[in-house]
Amino acid sequence: MIHKTSTTERQPLKEGLFFILKVALWLAIGYSFTETSAFYRNNPIFGQLAYGVNVFLTGSILISIARISLISLYKRRNKKHNRVRGNYVLGINQFATILNVLFGVIGLMLIFGINPKDFLTSITIVAMAIALLFRDYITNMISGLFLMFSDQFTIGDTIRMGEHQGKIVDITLANIVVRNEDDDIVLIPNNSAFTTNIINQSLQNSTKLTMDFELPLAHAGSHTDLEKHLVTVIQRHQEIIVEGSFQLKVVGVNKDAVHYKLQIITHSKDAIRRRQIRNDIFREVIRYDAEQRPEH
Repeated sequence: MIHKTSTTERQPLKEGLFFILKVALWLAIGYSFTETSAFYRNNPIFGQLAYGVNVFLTGSILISIARISLISLYKRRNKKHNRVRGNYVLGINQFATILNVLFGVIGLMLIFGINPKDFLTSITIVAMAIALLFRDYITNMISGLFLMFSDQFTIGDTIRMGEHQGKIVDITLANIVVRNEDDDIVLIPNNSAFTTNIINQSLQNSTKLTMDFELPLAHAGSHTDLEKHLVTVIQRHQEIIVEGSFQLKVVGVNKDAVHYKLQIITHSKDAIRRRQIRNDIFREVIRYDAEQRPEH
């Protein structure tokens, strides 16, 4: 039987081979500095090239060692925990990528004979102008790093943020990537996490199903009548809904509408059945609202 290696299995092997290649090239360049120093003196262009590549490789190797050590330490310390935060590992990888890019830029400067210190000093005013122009993107990126290292939520959690609800599938330097119940991918800017209330439903009862809706104040009618209408939907799905878990609460009233919250608990996390229950509930609310309208 032929065993096919999965992508997740190949990834560590590929990273290991790439790391060995970097170390081998770094050692070769270091050896060339001692054995062929005369060649570099006679050919300064090649000397700058070797020096720039060597600086980049030195930084990249140290970053790789630190990244692997931190991830291994984190996984070992959290081996017995049920909820390991994958976004912490993602944050380490993103931070390592940023540092690698930084060392890559420094290496390119050295290759072209530019002193990084003098260059940074000379473009300070330009850098400030760029920072002002791209302020929103920079703050969004910093927010993304904070989210990756925070314990508010992790990849795989189901959250509700404003009007969006779904499962976190990725956190980038720009967005929180959420897949909603309609299987649509929603990109939420990282800054929104610090300005909008977030409900992490994965830290609650994972089989709890919550629905919010409003009815016009003039059509709200009797709370008991509305409850009776919704109970008929619950009875149609009684095989999946925990008996006695139905709760209908008024959570707010304004001059135009009454805000309701309905909660039930299901026996399973079957997304299709839960979506069907949600749709049936909302259809019943629409029908109830239509019945309250006066006939002309």
